Amino acid sequence: MSKTIVRVPASSANVGSGMDSIGVAFHLYYTVIVEEETDHWQINHALGSNIPTDEKNLMVQTILQIDPKIHPHQLTVISDIPIAHGLGSSTTAVVAGIKIANVLGELNLSLEEQIDLGAKFEGHAENIAAAMMGNMAITSFDGKHAQVVNAELPDASALFYIRPDGISEAASRAKLPQEIDYTTAIHSSSVTNVFVGLVCQGKWEEAVPMVENDQFHEPYRLDLVPELKTIRDKAHELGIYGTYLSGAGPTIATFGDYTKLTELRMELQKLNLKGSLRIMNVDHNGTDVRGE
Repeated sequence: MSKTIVRVPASSANVGSGMDSIGVAFHLYYTVIVEEETDHWQINHALGSNIPTDEKNLMVQTILQIDPKIHPHQLTVISDIPIAHGLGSSTTAVVAGIKIANVLGELNLSLEEQIDLGAKFEGHAENIAAAMMGNMAITSFDGKHAQVVNAELPDASALFYIRPDGISEAASRAKLPQEIDYTTAIHSSSVTNVFVGLVCQGKWEEAVPMVENDQFHEPYRLDLVPELKTIRDKAHELGIYGTYLSGAGPTIATFGDYTKLTELRMELQKLNLKGSLRIMNVDHNGTDVRGE
């Protein structure tokens, strides 16, 4: 069999008030080359000593949960996605594992079945669906099956502030309340409904400012990511309204016109924030598998 190459885009979740339900794919990739069979699983990567290179690797665990009979292979990983930064790094490993299991096990899983598997592994579907399908994924997951609407986006751009230190999802989720005021929940849900409606109508410029109205997670995580207010305020000075906390953080994203985002990046560079600033476009294609 010829080598299989799997390329999975990064994903930004919790867009607006879409907590655990809305994700967007971006042009930043996790690529896996499936090479020869070996006696033991071997994952070659330069992602750091904390990422296992054997069967303990999340990608291999995913493969074996789907089909434990799959023979070990050597896998080479090339990734630009920072670990534990709210850009779907764990999702890319899970998605790659599902795609590789589907090929090596000759399982012929449908896209819906693949998304269901990924959602079960992660507990929510938005990152999985966005990474697999590209564009924006609007999702719901009942623990068994995911319902997904894939919304086509324009050639949108976002400026990402990526802090060098990561935040574990567990630590970030520990900041969330057990309960939210009923009125607050109703308002946040209504904002999400209108945001999604505008996106599906192709009214992207009207929709984007609504990502700043979240009340489900951002207010509780501000002390973990104090840069959020700084970046949002600076963006507002330039007339840019579209800043939100990506996933569990600490990455912060700002949607906007490419020229305006370039200006924002220059202004933020003057503040000497401890992190990198990258402008990225939305990925429209999702996961690509070659050599199936």
